[in-house]
Amino acid sequence: MVTSVLLIVWFITTFGVVYFARFLTFNFFGWPFSFWMGAQGSLMIYCLLVGFYAWYMNKLDAEHGLDHKDD
Repeated sequence: MVTSVLLIVWFITTFGVVYFARFLTFNFFGWPFSFWMGAQGSLMIYCLLVGFYAWYMNKLDAEHGLDHKDD
């Protein structure tokens, strides 16, 4: 379930913004939103996705006794 949600967010970030770039003409931090997402926003979202996935998987490992912190 978590992987599916993260993949949907990744898909929207990657393809949704590019596909609808003509319609995303408002300014965001002084730049056109589509340009900002291509230059900065998508990279930040990808890092957040990877960080959340790593945190969530570590939490699941700890819940199931697979964290191996003694090694």
